[in-house]
Amino acid sequence: MDIHLGIDVGSISSCFAALGADGAVLHTDYLRTQGDPRRAVGEGLASLRARLGEGLTVRSAGTTGSARRFVGILVGADLVKNEIIAHATGAIHFYPDVRTVLEIGGQDSKLISIRDGIVVDFAMNTVCAAGTGSFLDQQANRLGIPIAEFGAYALRARHRVKIASKCTVFAERDPIHKAQLGAAREDIIAGLCEGIVRNYLSNVGKGKRVQERVVFQGGVASNQGVVAAFGRELGLPITISEHCGTMGAIGAALLARRHAERTGLSSRFLGFDLEQRAFKSRIFECEHCANLCEVVELKRDGVVVDRYGHRCERWDLDGLAAATAAPPCARQRACPTGTGASA
Repeated sequence: MDIHLGIDVGSISSCFAALGADGAVLHTDYLRTQGDPRRAVGEGLASLRARLGEGLTVRSAGTTGSARRFVGILVGADLVKNEIIAHATGAIHFYPDVRTVLEIGGQDSKLISIRDGIVVDFAMNTVCAAGTGSFLDQQANRLGIPIAEFGAYALRARHRVKIASKCTVFAERDPIHKAQLGAAREDIIAGLCEGIVRNYLSNVGKGKRVQERVVFQGGVASNQGVVAAFGRELGLPITISEHCGTMGAIGAALLARRHAERTGLSSRFLGFDLEQRAFKSRIFECEHCANLCEVVELKRDGVVVDRYGHRCERWDLDGLAAATAAPPCARQRACPTGTGASA
């Protein structure tokens, strides 16, 4: 079987998608990263092969998410793309008339504006966690409710309680205070869902037009309480795909498929047995100028295959020898500020 593979690895979740030659979704998987993207990717690939069988030929592989470059090296990706393009591509594939994509993941949130199948604007929040999936996870654990049932509790609320949503600290303390006042758990959970929506629209959605069709993606899109809160706040119907949680991975697979069709190149995918390859990584601080860049170096089977995080060409794989031989002033001119000073 020929497949096109997409992998989306973030801080909380790792998602996988296998598409057929015609772009049809054959398999998707959603795992917890748990601070170890290599382990999560290994488990995801093993699960995919077990589900689809041994006779798989990967025609293209794409990665996205906050760990996209690292994972791209691990699996031998043909294409590495950011989350904005991947999520937009997935949404457009299923809903060509989409105008707005709302995406809430484990640690960040995005709003993408699309016109005629093209991304024209976007906003992203990566600072405050009050409106993300990790915050919901924490509250579910505190209340002793499985996160899968969180949304159903919100729909049973009779009197939605207003929860502070501007700051994670207050958003964590306010539900405790409301419970001490005697508020029902259903009402508190509904208030948390509405707080997430208010936080999202006042931060990520500030100054942005939300127009139909609105597609809600990311792990939080499976929470019925948040979906209902978005509908009430926006006054618009909210579209939820059956693949809402893995749409980034699907988008990465679609982009990789297009890349393969356009270039005609064979895939560089290294195979499903990730544990059989020796990978090592290290992070070090470059002290050759005042920027003090934090450089990430990846080795596969003892050979350096990638370095990133630096702001000049000193640690480029093809520029290390030249940069080392250059006098200090030349190395400083290679830095963004022109002087070697911190930007």
